[in-house]
Amino acid sequence: MLRWPLHNEPPTTNQPVTVDLPEDHCAHTSPINTLEYRRRQSALAEKLLALNASAYIAEPGASASFFGNISRTDWKLSERPLLLIITASETANGPVTTVSVLTPKFEATRAKTLFVPSESTIQYIEWPEDENPYKLAITAFPDTTGTVFVDSSIRKFISDGFELALPKATVRSAPEEITQLRERKSSSEIDLLKCANEATVLAIRAVHKKLHVGIRESQARALIAVALASAGLKNAGCLTLFGENAALPHGSGTDRALGASDFALFDCTGSLHGYYSDVTRTVALPGATIPDEHRNIWDYVHAAQTAALQTARAGVLTKRVDEAARSFLAGKGYALYFTHRLGHGIGLEVHEEPYLRGGNDVIIKSGHTFSDEPGIYIEGKVNKQLFFIERR
Repeated sequence: MLRWPLHNEPPTTNQPVTVDLPEDHCAHTSPINTLEYRRRQSALAEKLLALNASAYIAEPGASASFFGNISRTDWKLSERPLLLIITASETANGPVTTVSVLTPKFEATRAKTLFVPSESTIQYIEWPEDENPYKLAITAFPDTTGTVFVDSSIRKFISDGFELALPKATVRSAPEEITQLRERKSSSEIDLLKCANEATVLAIRAVHKKLHVGIRESQARALIAVALASAGLKNAGCLTLFGENAALPHGSGTDRALGASDFALFDCTGSLHGYYSDVTRTVALPGATIPDEHRNIWDYVHAAQTAALQTARAGVLTKRVDEAARSFLAGKGYALYFTHRLGHGIGLEVHEEPYLRGGNDVIIKSGHTFSDEPGIYIEGKVNKQLFFIERR
């Protein structure tokens, strides 16, 4: 339990940094199950066959995690590629999915400890360091003259390696038909995202109660780190800025002390079974002497957020949602100070498609999850930003 005076003086240095928060808010949740991974792989196989493609390749990251449960937490990237390879072939009984893992030979034993869900036995392709890994990888392909899709985030030297190993094939980034499989979330994914964001909001609320005049950004940041961990989130972090420091989007702060007339901004994230939260809140102390202009700006941002949320529906262009918030703030004379896109998709990455920005003609579809985060940034004075995660 934290026993800091609420509004007067900072804690003594030997006091524990803890917060009043129910531990592990998301203890009831479970990771994505094997059946869902198999469904994803089957859906990918169907897309590969429909697009006349031989294979889909991803290295550890969000897409490899989605299709094969291989994240960068499980396997750090290095100059020695470890790759998830999914191929499909047509049989009389329907599409057959084959999952392979290309691994450095000397790390094969460790690679085989990774849990990669698959309906069939995983094929491990071990490459010695005196051989070409890409030429070995293509032995898993049913066809070496067609199209091979690589994940859009794959490093260039890997795609270059496959292009050299496949002179008669076309190597290209996976198209929308495949990327949509990860963008549009299942009910299990929605449940994890919902709980992760709930836990993040609870952590911010708990720390809000511990703020007092004179507390420094670094002290509040330490509190929020403890709160996010107590809520059961991993890989957590929180941008914590007071007063005019919050007027710089993604600013680093100056370890400023919180004043009685200041807003405090928390921009936090954390993961639950690989799925991320992303919540921003701008708060004040109880009884704070916030200038009327600053409070009005807070209300305008909240109204702009509401306007965007009411616009976001399946079938609507993402740019129209951005326009709804931007038009409201323009009507209040603050368009110049809304300096970034409205929002972004969220899931296995904090920022992913679809992006809610001007000029984006992507259509919102069922299962899309995204943020709604208008903001007003008047440098040297004030920032107000609110952040909401919504499914549409």
